[in-house]
Amino acid sequence: MTGPVEGAVATAFHEEWGRVVATLIRMTGDWDLAEESAQEAFARALERWPDDGVPHRPGAWLTTTARNHALTRIRRGRTENAKLKELGTMTGPREWTPDPSGVADDRLRLIFTCCHPALPIEARVALTLRTLLGLTTGEIARAFLVAEPAMAQRLVRAKRKIRDARIPYRVPPAHLLPGRTTSVLGVVYLLFNEGYAATEGPDPMRVDLCAEAIRLARVLHALMPDEPEATGLLALLLLQHSRRTARQDAAGDLIPLEGQDRDLWDHTAIAEGTTLLDDALRRGEPGPYQVQAAIAACHATARTATDTDWPQIAALYGRLIELNPSPVVRLNRAVAVAMADGPEAGLPLVEALADDLAGYHLLPATRADLLRRLGRTAEAAAAYEEALALARTTPDRRYLTTRLNQLHP
Repeated sequence: MTGPVEGAVATAFHEEWGRVVATLIRMTGDWDLAEESAQEAFARALERWPDDGVPHRPGAWLTTTARNHALTRIRRGRTENAKLKELGTMTGPREWTPDPSGVADDRLRLIFTCCHPALPIEARVALTLRTLLGLTTGEIARAFLVAEPAMAQRLVRAKRKIRDARIPYRVPPAHLLPGRTTSVLGVVYLLFNEGYAATEGPDPMRVDLCAEAIRLARVLHALMPDEPEATGLLALLLLQHSRRTARQDAAGDLIPLEGQDRDLWDHTAIAEGTTLLDDALRRGEPGPYQVQAAIAACHATARTATDTDWPQIAALYGRLIELNPSPVVRLNRAVAVAMADGPEAGLPLVEALADDLAGYHLLPATRADLLRRLGRTAEAAAAYEEALALARTTPDRRYLTTRLNQLHP
């Protein structure tokens, strides 16, 4: 297979996976069959496009191929005659038609559909990431800091709930959309995080996922301009993504925030992000995305690393813990405290998270950095080695190896 064709298939996956799966779910009512059929369609694209050429409309080709696979499976099963009769009348995939929900964007309204309030909120987010955005079960598990088998079971239970409770696969009317906002924002946020700090693979960033998350956040903001958390999320993503070109060197190695060339930051995105944040905060309803955006703004608007207002960042993380008392937030606050008050102040906070963040490579990496700054070289080396054993991306491992080697020049 040639490089351009491989790239076309990868692009089609990121752009069309959700639409193909959603169409098949609508046609068959079977989530597992929809995913299987979509996977089969992409596998056939890898086989046929090198010889036949990339179709003018890849999405239509993939949807038709997936539909035909699903139809064949239903015929073979001989247990779904009603579905077979319905599908047999179709000459091709149906197009999405306008609906009264107020959601004009195909993928975003499909995310809203997945985020049904009858499902636990984490199941809604996980199912959407898996089914509509194509993230692997492993990627989703790491985003939630749970074991992959546990996440697989969570996804199975969510699909079973949809089937057994006969949850309708439809876009809800406009007055029901606010009840699903939290789940949808969570999906977009986790999608961006997977792109901003990939949990595995040779690259630390997946810019395509970041760009898709920002696109969805923009649509959400336009859809709900009076929802401060939707505005805060867009501000947060823009501020974070503004540093993308400065986060790696020419060799692909990670550059810590304090070592980044701030002239390379996207200052247009920073200006837009800070303006959006100000608009959201004026509403007087601060939520977790607005607080995180305020933290990102502290970094983005500091002219140099030494100008960073670490006491303010530590205070903001304290507020964030009140809204979202997760171990990762507490770890980030510990880092901010260490930067504001010294490593001796942050180290006990990090060590207190040993049980909550077992297996999370950034915990021993953070501990190693604080021990290094305290001159406790042997302990720092052991912590770097522990982090190395847990790190999954090549750039992360190179960064940690460099830090470890610096302890023994």
